[in-house]
Amino acid sequence: MPFSAREGEFICGLFPLSKGINVVKGDRSLSTEQTEAIVIRLADFSESSRVVTCFSREFGKFSAVAKGAKRAKSAFEAGLDLLSVYNIVFIRKSSGGLDILTEAQLKRRFQSNDRDLTGLYGGYYVAELLNGLNEEYDPHPQLYDDVVATLESFSVAGNAATAILRFELGLLREIGQLPAWDICVRCGRQVEPAAWYGMKSSLGGVVCRSCLAQEEYFHRLTAGAVAVLRRLSEESTSPQSRVSVTRQQFTEIRHVLDGAIRQALGRRPKTLKFLKFT
Repeated sequence: MPFSAREGEFICGLFPLSKGINVVKGDRSLSTEQTEAIVIRLADFSESSRVVTCFSREFGKFSAVAKGAKRAKSAFEAGLDLLSVYNIVFIRKSSGGLDILTEAQLKRRFQSNDRDLTGLYGGYYVAELLNGLNEEYDPHPQLYDDVVATLESFSVAGNAATAILRFELGLLREIGQLPAWDICVRCGRQVEPAAWYGMKSSLGGVVCRSCLAQEEYFHRLTAGAVAVLRRLSEESTSPQSRVSVTRQQFTEIRHVLDGAIRQALGRRPKTLKFLKFT
């Protein structure tokens, strides 16, 4: 099924636009840019216009006013849908005001599998994390490619849960907040192979056995779960490649990543409650 514009707008409405957004009139410091971008948020701006938050390979995240986008006839081909890819033209402002979106031609619309709602809500979760964990105009080309591959994988039943894990780890790596799986975050020493490891999300990684004596609370990770985390964290791992994850390992990893994402975002993602991992 396609990502619903109406449902997506409701869910994305759960996380607000960046603070301090305004439109600056009379700004002469303008430049016209063209790029391919994924729409990650839509919000009403006026009776006829919208604020569109995009994520592109060249520019990263940015927000622009799409004037007249809510009219039946506008410059925006086939409307503007959440999590669709467009070739866009926009006027970039250097004064801190919102950019202006002038053209948007639909290039690709992703589909989630009809039998797997994890893919549908996973798309909205991806959009929330992209919006919340990326700074304006901070490009991450590898992350853009990862997002496209992640949304592609949602069309195949059973792929969504692992694809989300891979996306989360790739995002944390790109923003410099990937937990350490091999080095003790307490003492900095190499963690010796063991049947299980202690994990502290608040510290950003695993803790060696010696340092665990100083920790009152930690999460226990089996060696198998850590091996999966290491594998999924590799930049060279293709989103389409198969990684075997047992139910126990998935439960352990989900607990760890929920903590890592919460730590990076400063709160629990609002769309996470819609994801029912089984």
